[in-house]
This record gives sequence, structure tokens and C-alpha cells, in this order.
Amino acid sequence: MAMIQLIYASRPFGFDEATLSGILFTARANNTRDAITGALICRADLYLQLLEGPESEVGAAYERIEQDDRHLEVRCLVRSAIDTRMFGAWAMRSDPAQSWMWTRKQVENGAPEQATAEEVVGIFSRLINETPVQSDS
Repeated sequence: MAMIQLIYASRPFGFDEATLSGILFTARANNTRDAITGALICRADLYLQLLEGPESEVGAAYERIEQDDRHLEVRCLVRSAIDTRMFGAWAMRSDPAQSWMWTRKQVENGAPEQATAEEVVGIFSRLINETPVQSDS
């Protein structure tokens, strides 16, 4: 079965803890069902999410996200075939954005779209080495 990694960015609509909790609850349930793993970096001006798993299921999840009114300006930054998962133990890891991420001004000026695939994947590679905020288990 072909696996892909897809990373997208979007702008939150109505960002607050309740909205984030709802997104994470739904994502974890759907991702467990669909054999998708990944991570979500979130803050008031940006969602940056990595999804990995079977190509058809990741594609379907991305289509649902594009239609979700909690996300504005959804744009795919990276889509590539993979052999191994970065977040295999996580139905959906959540993490607050760290200071090494883009500033609000950089996001407004299009930093996610201007970043190379390597830079975007690098953000998630760094997240793997951080202490988890919460576990799916």
C-alpha cells in the first residue's frame, strides 16, 4: 500500500481551546480508523499539520479539512511518497508552536508558502525531539 506524507497550512477561524479540542478529538478518532498518523502545530494565526499514511485515506482527510469551516485558506505545502512514518505512535500529536517557528508577521507575509519542503518537514523533525505535550495513549 502506497503511503504519503502531506503537510498543509491553514488559518484558524475562531481559534480557542474548545475549537482546538474539537479538532483534535475528531482527528484522533478519524485517524485511528483510517491508519493515519501525524502532528498538528497550532496557534492563533496558523495551523500547520502533517498527515501520513495510506494515500487514499490521507487524501480523503485533506479533502475533509479543506471543507471544514474551522480552517481558512487551506494550502498544501508538501505531498510526497514515504516509506516510514515520522509520527507512527501518534494518531495526532498536538503541540503549541514554539519560538523557532515563524512570527505572526512572517505568516502574514506568506512564510509557509515560501518555505521549501525540507524546511517544512524540518519543523516536524524538530518536534519529534521535543518533549510531548500530550500523548494519544
